[in-house]
Amino acid sequence: MAPLRFTGLISQPAGTTSPVPRSGLQRTFAALQYRNYRLWFFGQMTSLFGTWMQMTAQGFLIFQLTQSSTYLGYVAFASGLASWMFMIFAGVVSDRVPRRTLLLITQSTMLCLAFILAALTFSGLIQPWMIVLLAFFLGVANAFDAPSRLAFVSELVEKPDLTNAIALNATMFNAATATGPALAGLTYAAFGPAWCFLINGISFIAVIAALLAIRLPPFRQLESRSSPLADLLAGIRYVGSQRMILTIIAIIGATSIFLMSFISLMPAWAVRVLGGDATTNGLLQSARGLGALISAIGLASLGRFQFKGQLFTLGTFAFPVMILLFTFMRWIPLSLLALFLVGLAQILVMNLANALVQTLAADHMRGRVMGIYSFLFFGMMPIGSLLAGAAADRIGEPLTVAIGAGIALLVALAVAFTVPKLRRLP
Repeated sequence: MAPLRFTGLISQPAGTTSPVPRSGLQRTFAALQYRNYRLWFFGQMTSLFGTWMQMTAQGFLIFQLTQSSTYLGYVAFASGLASWMFMIFAGVVSDRVPRRTLLLITQSTMLCLAFILAALTFSGLIQPWMIVLLAFFLGVANAFDAPSRLAFVSELVEKPDLTNAIALNATMFNAATATGPALAGLTYAAFGPAWCFLINGISFIAVIAALLAIRLPPFRQLESRSSPLADLLAGIRYVGSQRMILTIIAIIGATSIFLMSFISLMPAWAVRVLGGDATTNGLLQSARGLGALISAIGLASLGRFQFKGQLFTLGTFAFPVMILLFTFMRWIPLSLLALFLVGLAQILVMNLANALVQTLAADHMRGRVMGIYSFLFFGMMPIGSLLAGAAADRIGEPLTVAIGAGIALLVALAVAFTVPKLRRLP
């Protein structure tokens, strides 16, 4: 075996441009051969366990305090409002400043917000409006975090392994989704929601430590004499001129507003539809996460495969169909199975959209492109959640979710017929 040398970005065999995995296992975890990516992967995964504990506990707490699906939508909308206000501009910032520095600021801010929420809950002072306000501030942090976090992966691995790294990102995210909510449900039932928020705050230490340990080459300032606004407009024009990127981002926007809003209704679904409690809510979230985890590992195991467009198109149909199936379930075990299938399909859309957009985008535009991508994903979801929450209090959660899934299915059909080249993307 050739000796390893450190290039400042990755550890790799001397005389090669990137690690070339040989076995199936090496192919599945190819990106973990990069030291920087390993640090990021394990630090971020630890933090995500806490994030999902907080998200699950916060949703059930607000439902307990208000007994309102509409209020669940308010919390999601407050978080997403920040996306509308800042996220596209944050993509410009991501191209102008070191992404690691920006991530250290955003992750530290999220740590502080988690501790504030924990303190208010421990003290018994917590009120619904406080949760909404903190959700807005968390949304501001996430607005600057998301574009940099998505684009940062391209600094940790070389381009041939970017798709694998994105697949492993989905693996870590969904490993946390599969276990964090269930743990949150048990913790909530045994000790109360404040402990979920405290654990989340502590978990941010892992990702902050990982960011500090990552070794990167000196940051290269974006060579631009134009203003941030001009750079922003250039990014929007660039996306508008790239039909495949524009189509994928539009699909993500439709998926976010019509499909992802069902997540915000899970606390109400657990109680009103299934007759459960906080533990049921956690299990529902975890079932979806387990399906997504298995799907993400499957994608990672494919290595540098050349049929991403076909799998992405399949996902745009399978995701709404599986959600429609879920809306008919009234028995908890069958509901968990249906959400497992939802998770399998969901990752085909979300993971491959991310990979395709990052692969198609020019390097100097990646931060701005991912800012627009993040804006559509994070910005549309709260609008969908607000509409879904209001509708659910009037027509019920099952019909609300079914209508959204039906619309998303029509969007998938329209794209399949009007943009057939999407299926042929490698």
